[in-house]
Amino acid sequence: MLELGWYSLKLFLKGKLIRDPLHFLQQTLIAITVGLLIFVLLAQAAIPLCIPVTLSSLITGLMMPFLLKDFKMK
Repeated sequence: MLELGWYSLKLFLKGKLIRDPLHFLQQTLIAITVGLLIFVLLAQAAIPLCIPVTLSSLITGLMMPFLLKDFKMK
């Protein structure tokens, strides 16, 4: 398992893992931005910090499969 992860990391760093790295980066940044926005807005409320962290992480995690559904590897 560790060998597979190490091999994937080496391919990623060489630029041979993802076909369209700009599309991948764009979709990832969209999810990060939405998650950060939700976190900042909820953190302003007078509620415990664990709730904004949990909700923003959950929503960001739910968005990723939809954003990366056209993700292609080499």
